[in-house]
Amino acid sequence: MIIRRAKAFHAVCSSIPITIFDNELIVGSIGEFQRSGIVCPEYSWKWVEQEMDFFSTRSQDQYQINEEDKEILRREIFPYWQGKSLEETFLLRINDETAKLLIDTGVIDNDSKWRSAVGEITADYQDIVFKKGFEELKRHAINRIQELEPITKEALEKIDFYKAAVLVCDGIITFAHRYSDKALALAEEERDSKRKKELLEVARICRKVPQYPPETFHEAIQMVWFTQLGSILSENSLALNLGRFDQYMYPFFAHDVKAGIINEAQAQELIESLWLKLSEWVWAISSNTAQFFAGYNSFQNLTIGGRTRDGKDATNELSYMCLKATENVKTHQPGLSVRIHPDSPDEFLLAVCDLISVGTGFPAVHNDRVGSQMLLAAGLSPEDARDWSNCGCVVPHFRKVGEWTSAVNLNLAAAVEYALNSGKSRITGKVMGLVEKEIAAFKSYDEVKEAFLRQLSHLIKHSVIGTVTAQQIHAEMVPRPYLSMLVDGCMDKGVDLSKGGAKYNVGPVITGIGVADAANSLIVIKKLIFEEKKYTLEELGKALDVNWKGYEEMRKDVLACPKYGNDEDEVDSIAVEITDFYNKEIKSYKDYFGSPFNSAFMGISNYIPAGSIIGATPDGRKSMTPLTEGVSPHAGTDITSPTAAMRSAAKINHDVHSGGTLLNVKFSPDLLKTQRNKKNLASIIRAYFSLGAFHVQFNVISTEILRKAQEQPNDYKDLLVRVAGYSTQFVNLSREAQDAIIERTTYESL
Repeated sequence: MIIRRAKAFHAVCSSIPITIFDNELIVGSIGEFQRSGIVCPEYSWKWVEQEMDFFSTRSQDQYQINEEDKEILRREIFPYWQGKSLEETFLLRINDETAKLLIDTGVIDNDSKWRSAVGEITADYQDIVFKKGFEELKRHAINRIQELEPITKEALEKIDFYKAAVLVCDGIITFAHRYSDKALALAEEERDSKRKKELLEVARICRKVPQYPPETFHEAIQMVWFTQLGSILSENSLALNLGRFDQYMYPFFAHDVKAGIINEAQAQELIESLWLKLSEWVWAISSNTAQFFAGYNSFQNLTIGGRTRDGKDATNELSYMCLKATENVKTHQPGLSVRIHPDSPDEFLLAVCDLISVGTGFPAVHNDRVGSQMLLAAGLSPEDARDWSNCGCVVPHFRKVGEWTSAVNLNLAAAVEYALNSGKSRITGKVMGLVEKEIAAFKSYDEVKEAFLRQLSHLIKHSVIGTVTAQQIHAEMVPRPYLSMLVDGCMDKGVDLSKGGAKYNVGPVITGIGVADAANSLIVIKKLIFEEKKYTLEELGKALDVNWKGYEEMRKDVLACPKYGNDEDEVDSIAVEITDFYNKEIKSYKDYFGSPFNSAFMGISNYIPAGSIIGATPDGRKSMTPLTEGVSPHAGTDITSPTAAMRSAAKINHDVHSGGTLLNVKFSPDLLKTQRNKKNLASIIRAYFSLGAFHVQFNVISTEILRKAQEQPNDYKDLLVRVAGYSTQFVNLSREAQDAIIERTTYESL
């Protein structure tokens, strides 16, 4: 299978259309159009067959597909792959009890791991790609084949691995050479002398990289994009990250500037050219997956700032230039993250705050120290833990790690609902959780809390079952020969990434959705039902059954109860208790490779579909409305101040949640108009991180502008917003996702 997939990759690289668009300096595309998506039937073809007639009208992430392509898919592709896809194998193998909770339910969701490829790697430019080039990787594989005797099962598998390595290295080299040929052909026809010179330089560079190591800044950026394109073509997956771009690119920049090969303006243009290329390809996904990852986002995270491997400040000129590129081009990719530590220059943090004030939702701001602590807890060495970058949304990662950083989305509000409704969904009436006693039979708050934790444990168990099953099937059916070239450990071991070949194998991440909803619900039960005895559990249950209709006075009291996000210990302590339990329970399980699972409270658009399947909850939330993302307060309930919301979030023990934590804060644009206010924001970020928190990101935009964008989308096509752990164009979100962003508390003062 690994050789077959390597041959397929080589065939694609040898035959895919080669297109150089007007005036490009960085070249390479996954198809004939500037914005293209890829159908991967070996993973899943059924959703394409079911949805392609409605691609252009579905509620989230619409696509265009022509009738000719539909006919080819129906006549040639779908019949061939019937019964052979990853999805079909997973659905046959998963047990019925887990399937009831896992398959397109919104209770626990991992369909991006059986309808799609995994992704979630960071190419190792520092130690592999830039140092060796694919020619040296190919030579190493050939030498290993010659050294191995095919006399054991292990040796036979290694020989297959290295044969596949030769094929994929040849494939990406062939792909680049075809671009060199195309650029030469265009140069021969080009009459504009400036463009002719550019095309000849493109031809030279594509003949050299990624076959051989780069020597100039332009060569290095083109190599980054070719490496990225190979990853996309190999498995069309999310979170193919660019790592610490300002660190591995800086030597080329410094050398070229000193040698007079390039000036800062030319380097800036090349960086912005890469930003545009990263925004072109579209991760093509099912409508269900699109509800969880809304906005045509491919989650290519790029990290700047932080510390060096020996603990010194790593900020350099490129750190600032990356901030400038994001402000200039206003694209939704790459996902720009910054690492801040006590010795980060004040001017760098102010430059970060300048970009925040522009209102693109970029960058995501991270506590350098806590990110390192998260990876130390996951088993990395101190030097490697200091060298972390972000994966996808807000997951601390390292380029020598193999991990499923977004294995499952788990709905904490479902555990609340099942605890109070005898294990049944309040919307469908179906038994989904463990069967509990009737709501009126609970005699104390502790009994209710224990029922909630039982239900949560039950959901965690089935999340683990779904993940381990998917890991097994991936190892059997969809090896990753190209990506194995990019992650340290695989080539030395002769073991594919899908089988644990990386230097570090870190356990999969199970992401919790709705921490605030669960904590706010439990405090209502604790305070109003059992302490003040203002209402009974039976009355609460009846109010939830009718979505609060006729119980407006009770709901008013419920909404007045303490809410997470206002720095009130009595409810914040419940959030801490829930998150600590969640982490401990998850870490009690090990994955397919024997690594402990990891917890996270990060955010994508998962909080919207997760809320759509949950009835009214005890915190006053109405049926089928969105939950809360990450460790953010529930939208509109953080009514005190941004610092109060941040203090609530900081009480959570972030350092143990190695899958990352996320806090969203929304400001009025007027709040950051002056340099003084930006300095105040910088001070708040430092203070927040001093409390042990990991991440914060900001939407700086007025509700009025968002409303106008809803009504006149064509006038606001470039309006970027922070959805959760990522930014995307506001007009590319469904109305429901747009409304969820609008409903967040907008702070008017610091």
